[in-house]
Amino acid sequence: MSKIVIDSIVDSLPEYLAETSFSQLAVLVDENTLKHCYPIIAPLLPEHTLIDIHSGEVNKTLKTCEHIWGELTDFAFDRQSLLINLGGGVIGDMGGFCAVSYKRGIRFVNIPTTLLAAVDANVGGKLGIDFRGLKNHLGFFQDPDAVLIDSGFLKTLPEKELRSGFAEVLKHGIIADRDYFDQIVVDGLNQPNWNAVIAHSVEIKSAVVKADPKEGGLRKILNFGHTIGHAIESHYLGTENHLLHGEAISIGMICESFLSKKLLGLPDDQLERIRDTLLGIYPDIQIHKADFIEIIQHMYQDKKNVNNILNHSLISEIGTATYDVAVDEKDALDALFYHLTLTA
Repeated sequence: MSKIVIDSIVDSLPEYLAETSFSQLAVLVDENTLKHCYPIIAPLLPEHTLIDIHSGEVNKTLKTCEHIWGELTDFAFDRQSLLINLGGGVIGDMGGFCAVSYKRGIRFVNIPTTLLAAVDANVGGKLGIDFRGLKNHLGFFQDPDAVLIDSGFLKTLPEKELRSGFAEVLKHGIIADRDYFDQIVVDGLNQPNWNAVIAHSVEIKSAVVKADPKEGGLRKILNFGHTIGHAIESHYLGTENHLLHGEAISIGMICESFLSKKLLGLPDDQLERIRDTLLGIYPDIQIHKADFIEIIQHMYQDKKNVNNILNHSLISEIGTATYDVAVDEKDALDALFYHLTLTA
């Protein structure tokens, strides 16, 4: 597991660098973190190379990786080099992917600047890029050397990005801690102590990952909402209806809560609680009936599937999840129609 530090970056980054040896240092940014976040850490860094890429899931591709590898090669980075990934989930996923594959692996550190990255994408060692429109289709399991989290970076986010990350926070409560879910829904996006929220979400995810590092079983519960959610995200990727990760996952969690009621007996009042909470935070996120069949086809690419069976992670009650629940196409379609009726 990575060293995870939740503290002011002004304290944690110099401390980490002082105790870490490396031959060269690079910092990976996109246009947003270059403008809003890099100026915060630049004075804390020794001599380094800046690698700049375009933001967004649509750019999490092999083409962008070629640019990153090319920069590392042009500046003659060796295997004792260090890469700092400064950004959200795309930067962390892709920067880590490039670090692990460059010269069979160099060390990397993640400094998450979004809520999504802090509580989910940068924790657990999953690295990946999209391929042929399929989300995280190529990837590795490899922990960063460290994850340095500073909730102060959340102040740089537009509300839409904060909402996106909050979907994963809600998911942690839904699958593993009902009291946590009850607590965080009270203040929603206006949490009085984001450090505490991040710390508890990291604790939940880290415990699951420690028990099942490579997703052989228990770790699959972290994919609640993601079988349908990832399919929706992939389907609309690069279109005018493109959704942020958390927006798509919010739909996925409503649909998969419906499936949880139908297949595992999730009580009606708990389905309604999840549904009403998510619709209250993500009221304008919709999908279209004409896209349902293609969304189902995307679901068949989900990495949890075995022998072309749609395997889902579902909940029997808020706070209790299970995995490898087989769902047929009719039930999956019913779940999509369920969301449609709520937002039509």
